[in-house]
Amino acid sequence: MPKVLISDKMSPKAAEVFRNRGIEVDEKPGLSPEELKAIIGEYDGLAVRSATKPNEDILSAADNMKVIGRAGIGVDNIDMNAASARGIVVMNTPFGNSITTAEHAIALMFAVARQLPEADASTQAGKWEKSRFMGVEVTGKTLGLIGAGNIGSIVASRALGLRMKVIAYDPFLTEERAQELGIRKGTLDEVLAQADFITLHTPLTDQTRNILSRGNLEKTKKGVRIVNCARGGLIDEAALKDLLESGHVAGAALDVFAEEPAKENPLFGTPGFVATPHLGASTTEAQVNVAIQVAEQMSDYLLSGAVTNALNTPSVSAEDAPKLKPYMVLAEKLGLLAGQLIEEGLSKVTVEAEGALSELNLKPITSAVLAGLLRPMSDSVNMVNAPVLARDRGIDIAEVRHEREGDYHTLLRLTVETSKGARSIAGTLFGENNPRLVELFGIGMEAELSGQMLYVENADKPGFIGAVGSTLGKADINIGTFNLGRRGGGGEAIMLVSVDGEISEPLLWDICRLEGVQDVKALRF
Repeated sequence: MPKVLISDKMSPKAAEVFRNRGIEVDEKPGLSPEELKAIIGEYDGLAVRSATKPNEDILSAADNMKVIGRAGIGVDNIDMNAASARGIVVMNTPFGNSITTAEHAIALMFAVARQLPEADASTQAGKWEKSRFMGVEVTGKTLGLIGAGNIGSIVASRALGLRMKVIAYDPFLTEERAQELGIRKGTLDEVLAQADFITLHTPLTDQTRNILSRGNLEKTKKGVRIVNCARGGLIDEAALKDLLESGHVAGAALDVFAEEPAKENPLFGTPGFVATPHLGASTTEAQVNVAIQVAEQMSDYLLSGAVTNALNTPSVSAEDAPKLKPYMVLAEKLGLLAGQLIEEGLSKVTVEAEGALSELNLKPITSAVLAGLLRPMSDSVNMVNAPVLARDRGIDIAEVRHEREGDYHTLLRLTVETSKGARSIAGTLFGENNPRLVELFGIGMEAELSGQMLYVENADKPGFIGAVGSTLGKADINIGTFNLGRRGGGGEAIMLVSVDGEISEPLLWDICRLEGVQDVKALRF
């Protein structure tokens, strides 16, 4: 039974989902880093919000960890590199609190447009200062979005309903998607120059950190109003304070800060500034939604291998997981075969799919190929960290689909390129779920890849098979299957022999000394 730890305060619905799915769960919010590190090795999954910070040190003790689920969007509290290196899937819940966060951004936009917090404080103090609080309408104004993903697009739809014009900067926004949303796509400089209101809806990355730097803030239209309900660190807070005091920025509302909890901040008390304590996702509906969603996603992965909203590995739907599973087994076996046979440095890996396989999601297949291919280099490699390891080693990865159907109804071909050239291996499924090798280095050969196997390359000469069999017999090694292939009579031949015992180094040397042997290796699957 998988075991999951919920280490942050979360709706009890999450634990209920885990238990209903047959997963053991412990709820222990408020653990110190030292306490978390001491127990994390007991768990297969970790469900967090923003308080828990699983860093490299903590994850170094996560020997059984398979998945970390973030009940929310931002994952900057999770060390993604450390998780990926250990083969841990990291997933978030990008849709559970989208509406709530978008609504909060709109609420803060109105708050700075009409100076609502200051007007409320003044009125409740008995001042009745009508002339002091002269606001602006949002109708007819231009809203500039920095980030037009899920939340940004919801904000855009609400703004259009308020009869605003919307221009968006997002490197991933296509012209077609912009037209579908009814907004204009622009450069960052265009958004800064044209927007009356700017709202941010982007994650915090090396590319987006301080995207509203002092220089960019100075490019904005005089009188602009700025709202950030995304992540702290997107805005130069000291520069924002200066521009608020100078009047260049008419108002700003932040729900997130570079350092949280923000008990002190230079922006506090600045005229025109509105602050809320990271409330973007804080509605009853949102907290229940993300808790249920993260528990369902983690349960699906731990129980069936389905991957949803993962940030460091390809997603696999619950519907596709059973279809992909036998292909992923085949892919890993072919990769492992290649990894044990290829000794030269890899420069490129090409994964080709024919027939039925070409209609499926190839990303998980490629990850499985790489996991097998790199396993001889590291026992800890898996589908999550294999693409990272391949990229770090400068290995180019290509995927090719062929709609044609050849001799087999489905075929997976793996081609590896090294300094000595390209060599390919192909496999298929027998009976829909039995992986089988059907071609090795251009030579047709049917073999099941399992257990201990002996690989021999040799010149095709009479008596050679008997010589190998005799050598194995003298070593008291029983043969399970004998799989043969050759490139024409009297040319190159290959044999794959499954054996019941361990193939020792002395036995390999005995086979290597047989006449006609060109290469010999012990394989393990």
